[in-house]
Order: sequence, then structure tokens, then C-alpha cells
Amino acid sequence: MLKKLKKGCPVEKELKYKRILLKISGEALLGEQQFGIDQKPVKMIAEEIKAAQEAGAQIAVVVGGGNIFRGMKNSAKLGMDQASGDYVGMLATVMNAIALQSALNQMQIPCRVQSALAINQIAEPYIRHRAIRHLEKGRVVIFAAGTGNPFFTTDTAAALRASEINAEAMLMAKNGVDGVYTDDPKTNPNAKKLDKISYDEIIKNGLKVMDTSACALCKQNNIPIVVFDFERKDGLCEILNGKEIGTYISL
Repeated sequence: MLKKLKKGCPVEKELKYKRILLKISGEALLGEQQFGIDQKPVKMIAEEIKAAQEAGAQIAVVVGGGNIFRGMKNSAKLGMDQASGDYVGMLATVMNAIALQSALNQMQIPCRVQSALAINQIAEPYIRHRAIRHLEKGRVVIFAAGTGNPFFTTDTAAALRASEINAEAMLMAKNGVDGVYTDDPKTNPNAKKLDKISYDEIIKNGLKVMDTSACALCKQNNIPIVVFDFERKDGLCEILNGKEIGTYISL
């Protein structure tokens, strides 16, 4: 039996995944801009989260910071050591988290930001049991500042947080790419989309869908990964319904 949400997205009574970790790339927030945060994609992502949350899903989010600062890439240009660059990147993720929280609050969706770095004026410190309690109370939780340590990407932070909160799946929302391909589809028109693939194949073939450490961590904790295009309307809702979109990564 289906129920209709205000957004018009049909959601099954029994969701395939009750608790998920949604990983959003920082570039997804660029929109038509070359730099910074565009309100249009932020609002669109918030609407997708709202529909899933109203359907009964418990949603945690990790958002990257590449739209503002990418540690490894930008630190070299500025003559900055990588550790310092990574910390700047972590602060960029906090900015994105606050922007997304604001959009959710405007939609009357309760939301908390938990930061791996101490920024008590604008975010809670990351505490695992408190995060789980927020989820159980129907609040969206946004994890900011990565792992709180340099040399780790937000992909690894997402896999770590998904493991810590016992997420049933990690959903990776990509910018303009609807799954995992044998090669970069933006540069190789002959690249083929893979509907299903194992963690080991991702690592063995060096497919650049995520960091190998993140993939290995999801394998270790048996957390399936779904890679999909965040621009697909109702994509999050479809995944929760069990519809096979994007690429499914598992054992």
C-alpha cells in the first residue's frame, strides 16, 4: 500500500532502508556557479530529504566541501601544507552543513549539525549516541568537518559515520553521474554503466567512485552503497522503495 506525500512522491509502507547515510558532494551545491553555494540545488536536496524523512526514513547526511575548498588540490596552489589545507576543507563542509540545515529548517524539518571539530556556537560536537538519539526522534543529522583529522576525505567520513550509526545503506549522490562506470563517462563515451558491482571490484579495478578506504570500511561492516545522480527527481524516494537505480555495491 502506498501513501502520497505533499511532494507527490509515492512511498511504500515498509521502506527498504529505515536508516541511511546520504553522502552529497560539495560540487552538487555549486549549481550554475563556479564557486560557493547556490540556493537552488540546496533547496532541491532539502526537498528530497524532506520527502524521505516524512516517509519514515531516518536520515544522516555528510556533505563535502569541494565547492568552496578542496584540501589536497588547493593547498598546493597556496603553498600550504596538506594538513592545513585539509582543515580548511573541513571548515568548508561546516559552511555547507549550515546552509543545508537552514534550508531544512525553513521546510519545518528538525535538523541538527554535529561537527567533528569543536565549533560550539553553531554546531553540536559529534557524539555517537546523541546522533542516534536524534535519528530515533525523527531529526535529520548532518555530520560536518569530516572525521576531524587531516588526510581523510569526506567519503571516508561518510563510511565511518554510516558504520557508527548502524546505517542500513550509504547513498552517494553524485553530480551529473547516474552510477558507476567502467571509465569516466564525461571523457570516454564508450564507458559502460555498471548496475551492480562488488566492493572488491571497485578496489581492484581502481574505479574512482570513492576512496578505497571508504569502500573497504563499508565492506567490513557490510553496508551496501548505492551510487546515483542527485539531479534525478525523487531518486532518494525510489531507492527507499527498493527501485534499482544507479549502481548497487555490495559483497
